[in-house]
Amino acid sequence: MQSTPSSNAAFRKRTVITRIAGCVAIAASVFAAQRFAYSAEAATKIPAPVQDEQVGATHSETAVFAGGCFWGVQGVFEHVRGVKQVASGYSGGAAGTAQYETVSEGDTGHAESVQITYDPTQITYGRLLQIFFSVAHDPTELNYQGPDHGTQYRSAIFPADAQQRNVATTYIAQLDKAHVFPAPIVTRVENFKGFYPAENYHQNFLVLHPDYPYIAINDLPKVSELKRMFPDLYRNDPVLLKVGA
Repeated sequence: MQSTPSSNAAFRKRTVITRIAGCVAIAASVFAAQRFAYSAEAATKIPAPVQDEQVGATHSETAVFAGGCFWGVQGVFEHVRGVKQVASGYSGGAAGTAQYETVSEGDTGHAESVQITYDPTQITYGRLLQIFFSVAHDPTELNYQGPDHGTQYRSAIFPADAQQRNVATTYIAQLDKAHVFPAPIVTRVENFKGFYPAENYHQNFLVLHPDYPYIAINDLPKVSELKRMFPDLYRNDPVLLKVGA
């Protein structure tokens, strides 16, 4: 049964280095090898979007982003002020294929994604995008992030409405024109077909397993960069998704 971090099958991820080779306690020699082979994508300081959503409503809104392994992306946004909840999951494909083992095959249309529920009076969609592009992942990597390769790890935005789509496409054009990255942005703005939460053992993974080698190498540096680059938006105590037993 795939219910705990000790389950090998639950954590099998298809990568060029077979990222998941066992349970959470991985041999120190493997950790050392990975540490020199890979590191977190470097954070990039970028300007805020010149065009953002119009804030008027006081109710919560949602944003869905895909930027590689959802563990790290969820972990970053769980440390952002104004965010009420972040769920790891799948977006871009059909409901019937929204399971980890199936998505890992890379041919479902799904991307590992996060759904962010936020208070637009505290943080806007555009500011979430600024964190997404600058800290949470590298938007110039096509169909991969760090050690994770495949279309399920692509950089993508799934707008909930026309306003979000306009903010996202305008911001990408703004950043490309400013040449803030050494290569063009490859982030796709895709049609939203639904968001399907991932299995419970994937949720809050960064916060629950900070010593897990993949997290320590690839994702904790992103949280540190969030704190350094966005001190006004950083929250030390993360907001965790409540999951069933």
